[in-house]
Amino acid sequence: MKLVVQVTLLPTPRQASALEATLHACNEAATWVSRVAFDRDVKKNIPLRKLTYGMVRTRWQLGAQAAQHVIKKTCDAYTALKANLQAGNFLKPGSKRYRKGAGKPVVFRLEGAQPFDDRMLSWRMPERQLSIWTVTGRMKGVAFTASPEQLTMLALYRRGESDLVPQDGRWFLNATCEVPEAEPNPDPVDFLGVDLGIVNIATTSDGEIMAGRELDRIRVRERNLRTKLQKKNTPSAKRRLKRRRRKESRRVKDINHKIAKHLVAEAERTGRGIALEDLTGIRERVRLRKPQRATHSSWSFAQLGAYMAYKARRAGVPVVYVDPAYTSSTCAQCGRIDKANRVSRARFACRSCGFVDHADRNGSRNIRARACELWRRGAPSTAPAPPLEPSGWTGRKRRITSGDARCASLGPGAPGG
Repeated sequence: MKLVVQVTLLPTPRQASALEATLHACNEAATWVSRVAFDRDVKKNIPLRKLTYGMVRTRWQLGAQAAQHVIKKTCDAYTALKANLQAGNFLKPGSKRYRKGAGKPVVFRLEGAQPFDDRMLSWRMPERQLSIWTVTGRMKGVAFTASPEQLTMLALYRRGESDLVPQDGRWFLNATCEVPEAEPNPDPVDFLGVDLGIVNIATTSDGEIMAGRELDRIRVRERNLRTKLQKKNTPSAKRRLKRRRRKESRRVKDINHKIAKHLVAEAERTGRGIALEDLTGIRERVRLRKPQRATHSSWSFAQLGAYMAYKARRAGVPVVYVDPAYTSSTCAQCGRIDKANRVSRARFACRSCGFVDHADRNGSRNIRARACELWRRGAPSTAPAPPLEPSGWTGRKRRITSGDARCASLGPGAPGG
C-alpha cells in the first residue's frame, strides 16, 4: 500500500529563498499551461507537452524534469476537475457554481505543492540531508528531520515522487512510501462492530465508548473565536484564522489516528474483522436545524473510516461496510424495528422484548450482526479503499444484501496521506 511520510525541511534563509523562487516559477508556468490547455481544449499530457514544453523551459528557466512535471500537474488538475463535475460536486450542469468551475481555466497558487522525482531530489539518510533542484541550480546540504519511525519507513520503502509544500513559513516534503501489507485473515472468528457518531466518536460492540465531549468543547471554542476574528476582518486576523483552522485540523487527525489504531489493534489481537456503516451521502440525506448544522458538518466520519481501512489492510484485518438503515432503531436482542425503541439519544429500550442498552452500543451490535451475515454469504472482498476525495451520492440501499458490503482490507491500493 502507498503511504505518505511528511518530512520537515530545515533550510537556511538562502536555501528557503531558492525553494520559494522555485515554487513560484513552477506554479506561474502551470497557470500559463492551464490557460493554453483551456483555450485550445488540449488537456492530455503528450499533446499539451508539444504545445507548451519549449516555452515553459525558456520563459521560466525550468529544467527538463520540472517542465514535464508542471505540464503533468496541469493535466491532473483538469482530470480532477472533470471527475468532480461528473460526480455532482459542483451541483447540476447549468447552475452558477457549475459554470464557474467549468467556465474558466484552473489557476495555481504561487505556493502550491510541486512534485519532485528522483532525478530532481536525492536523499542522504545517514546525514539527514538532501539535494534538490531549484531554479538557481542544484542545492545540496538541505537538512531535514523526522521521527525515528518515519526515517525507518523512508529508508526501507520510499518510492516515486515527493511533493514540496510550504506552510506557515515552514517547509515540508511529502514522500511516497510503498509499505508491504500483512497477509489478510481469510477466516475471522467474529467482527468488531463500530458505530460512528458525533457525541460518541466510536462505540464498539464490546461496549467500549470513545466519547467526543472534549473535542466538541474545543470545536465550540474555536468556532466562537473564528466568529470574533471574522468580524475584525484585518490581515492579522485572517492569518490567525488560517493558523487556528490548521491547528484544529491537526487535532482531529491525531484523535482519529489514535482511535483507528486502537480499534485495529484490538481486532487483530482477537482475530476478528471490523464492521463499519457505509455512511456515503449522509450529509445530503439528513435535514437538520440551524444550530446542529455546524456540528454535523464538522463530523469527520469519513476520515476515521479511511484511517481504519488502511491500518486494517496493513495489519491483515478484514473490514466490511454494511447498510446503516435502521441500525439505531433495531433491537439487537430480538430484531424488532421500531422508532419508539430509541427512547433518547443515549438510551435504547425495546418495546417488544424489554431489552435495554446504550443506544450506540445497541447500534454497534446490529452492525456486527450484519457484517457476520454478509461475510457468511460470501461478500466480495475486492473493493478498493475509501476514496480520498468524496464521490457523488448514489443513494442508500434499503435492503441488506451481499452487495451492500465493501470489504476494504483485501483489495489492492491504499489511501495516500
